[in-house]
Amino acid sequence: MIDQYTGIAPQGDLILVKKLCNIFRDKKFLHVNSTLAGGGVAEILVRMVPFLKDLGIDVRWEAIEGDGDFFDMTKKVHNALQGDTEIITDAMWQHHYDINKKNASTMNLEADAVIIHDPQPVPLVEYRKEGIWIWRCHIDISNPMPQVYNNVERYCRLYDASIFSVSKFAKPMDMDEFIIPPSIDPLADKNRDLTAEEVAETLAKFELPADRKMILQVSRFDRFKDPVGVIEAYRNVKKYNDCILVLAGSPATDDPEADIVLEEVKEAAGTDPDIHILMLPPFSNKDINALQRAATVVVQKSLKEGFGLTVSEAMWKGKPVVAGAVGGIPLQIEHGVTGFLVHSVHGAAFRIRQIFNNPEMARRMGEEAKEYVRNNFLITRHIRDYLGVWYSVQNKGRHILEL
Repeated sequence: MIDQYTGIAPQGDLILVKKLCNIFRDKKFLHVNSTLAGGGVAEILVRMVPFLKDLGIDVRWEAIEGDGDFFDMTKKVHNALQGDTEIITDAMWQHHYDINKKNASTMNLEADAVIIHDPQPVPLVEYRKEGIWIWRCHIDISNPMPQVYNNVERYCRLYDASIFSVSKFAKPMDMDEFIIPPSIDPLADKNRDLTAEEVAETLAKFELPADRKMILQVSRFDRFKDPVGVIEAYRNVKKYNDCILVLAGSPATDDPEADIVLEEVKEAAGTDPDIHILMLPPFSNKDINALQRAATVVVQKSLKEGFGLTVSEAMWKGKPVVAGAVGGIPLQIEHGVTGFLVHSVHGAAFRIRQIFNNPEMARRMGEEAKEYVRNNFLITRHIRDYLGVWYSVQNKGRHILEL
């Protein structure tokens, strides 16, 4: 499988991945998160797990199961860790723990290395049996609600190490901390090359015109993604440039607010026939790929963001991206070179119009964007980094042999 990336991913990453996989051959590697479908974590793991298996590592992926109250509470935790004010009672925290205890009784947690993703399954560490345990935080906890952070951190201190996507997300913890940005898989259906016929097929399926400029945002229907703000920016642009707006998202079992936000978006869109709101079924990767390739400009107008992999996805397809200057997005976009960073609705509208009116600039920006992703945000680099953390933590305090 790794040989398929030759000529696509940097050669140095491929060499290091092979060497690290030889070291960990037949070792057990476990990932645990909160959903097998929907969201960036699941999207990465669905490609990473078979990749590592093909290279000889005994890797598994589990998702914890919970009821509606559990996911309502963990959504509040997610929001509070990113700085919102939420009310989370002692009873809610107890339910959070009880759900994890129940999952621990049915999961096989035996592994040489375990990565627990985000706050939902963080208490599982109390049931660790062996091996290295690492907490992987995909969200920005740089300015959290103190009470909520303290409740999560009491579990975090039981881990051997933690991983964050961006250095400014991290908080000082009494453990080794690592910075590993997420990644995209260039060979996945969501990112592979498509023929013109495949793109046209998707546009026809959703009754989208192929001869008009398209503004596209692909994201969960989440207030932090500001889909209503995207509609406002589109309306500003529409005064001067003929265009359509496509807002495409998929459901996620761990996000109970999505239906409410979707209704808010529909209300904001009103009866405008040029606003297309698409609720795509899980694993609509080829359609998302085609929409991104058909778009004139891709937007990710997040107000808060963990990383925002849709930015790298669009950049990989040579598209100029206009995105909120929050979270991990500035790590992906070099302003004015690989895309534009914005701070407001009016700023987003201005940059969208600039791209519409300067096709040669847009083309150059797209070319720079693709090369930037190639060198920084492909799955081969991500796997290299995860295995490197495992190697580093396992050999902490010892003489490390040369790879």
